[in-house]
Amino acid sequence: MAEVEEILQRIEAHGSVTGTIVANADGIPIRSTFDNSKAGKYADVLRHLTAMARSTVRDVDPQNDLVVLRISTKNQEIMIAPENSYYLILVQRFERYART
Repeated sequence: MAEVEEILQRIEAHGSVTGTIVANADGIPIRSTFDNSKAGKYADVLRHLTAMARSTVRDVDPQNDLVVLRISTKNQEIMIAPENSYYLILVQRFERYART
């Protein structure tokens, strides 16, 4: 467990990361840098979206599986990594590259 905490702390130290959530298979946050309400909302909604994405990947190729789901919006990126019976959710500011 100490190794997991170390990895999460390293991720959270990155300047663009606004928060992380570790949620169980039911979409209940078990560790989060967000307040409980926001973490619960993210975890519940993204659990459903991840299940649909995973199902889609398996429908296209039954031998394949979803590793990471990445969502980009105008202001942020959300990455969801489903692993066994947990989800790692990472939210970071969307940093556009400067145009020349």
